[in-house]
Amino acid sequence: MARSRIIGTGHFLPERILTNKDLESLCDTTDEWIRQRTGIEQRHAALPGEGTSDLCTPAVKKALDSAGIGASDIDLLICCTTTPDYIFPATACVIADNLGMGTTPALDLNAACSGFMYGLATADAFVRSGAYKTVALVGGELATNRVSFRKRDTAVLFGDGAGAVIVRAEEGDRGILTTHLWSDGSGREVLWLPAGGSKIPVTAENVDDDINTIHMKGKDLFRRAVIEFANAVNVALEAVGMTFNDIDLFIPHQANIRIIEAVAERMGLPAEKCVVNIQKVANCTAGSIPIALDQARGEGRVSDGSIVLLASFGAGLTWASAVVRW
Repeated sequence: MARSRIIGTGHFLPERILTNKDLESLCDTTDEWIRQRTGIEQRHAALPGEGTSDLCTPAVKKALDSAGIGASDIDLLICCTTTPDYIFPATACVIADNLGMGTTPALDLNAACSGFMYGLATADAFVRSGAYKTVALVGGELATNRVSFRKRDTAVLFGDGAGAVIVRAEEGDRGILTTHLWSDGSGREVLWLPAGGSKIPVTAENVDDDINTIHMKGKDLFRRAVIEFANAVNVALEAVGMTFNDIDLFIPHQANIRIIEAVAERMGLPAEKCVVNIQKVANCTAGSIPIALDQARGEGRVSDGSIVLLASFGAGLTWASAVVRW
C-alpha cells in the first residue's frame, strides 16, 4: 500500500527582526523577563502591507525545489493559518495563483498552533485514499500585527514565518506512519482572539478595543499543554509499536521553552533529540513545526530512515501527534 511520504521541505522568514531589546521600547518588559519565561531572544516580523500569502508562497517554492518538482505537479494545496490575508477568499487560493497553479484545488485550514499537524493528517488522508497523489502543505502565520503591546504576556510570544512540505504517494515503508488529532472547544477562551468573526464583528465602536488582539490564560495553557503533549506522543508511539528510545528526533510546536523542556523531561528524551528554535523565531503558530523541520533537515539532523516524532498543542483547544519514518 502506498504511504504519504514527505519528499521536500522549505521555509521562509521575513528579513525584519524584532529583538527583545526592541520590545523594551514598545511594552513593559525586559530582555531578561522574556528569556526567562519563554526562551525567546528575537522574532521575525513582516512589514506593513505584507500578508500571510507573502510568507507562504516562497516557503512552498522552496519545498517544491527541495522535492525536485514544479508547481504543475501539485494536485492539492493546503494552507494552515489563523491569520489569512482576507476573511475570504482562502489564502491558499492566493498562494496557488502566486505559484501559477492554475485551477489546482486549494483550501485553508485553521487549527491554530496545531494547524500544520491537522493539515498533515488531512494531506495524508487525501493521498492514502488515492484522491490526490501530490499535496503541497504550508503552515504560515503573520501574528505580530495581532498582538497588543499593552499586554506583554502575548506581545513577546509571537513571530511571523511559514514552513512547507510536499507530500507524495510512494510505495515502501517510509513516510507518515500515524497521525492523531484532538480538540476541546470548552477551552477556547484559554487562548483566543475574540473579535473579527461573525460573533463579534469589528465595528467603529470596538475597533480600538482589546477584544481585537490575542488573549491568553498562560498558567491554564501551560498546565494543559504539558499533559496533552505527553498523552499525544504516547498514543502515537503506541500506534506504531515504538518507544521513546526509537525516536531519532522530536519536533514539538515551539510555544514556550518551559513547555518544551517539561514535555521532553516527561518523555525522558535527551536534549540532543529535541529540536528547539524558539530562541530565534518565537512562536510562529501553524508555521512552527514545518519551519523547525526544514531547519533540522538543513542542519543534517534528519536523514533517510530517521524516525521523527511531531507534536503540537494550541488554541481551540487543539492538539496532535504524528510519527514519520524519513
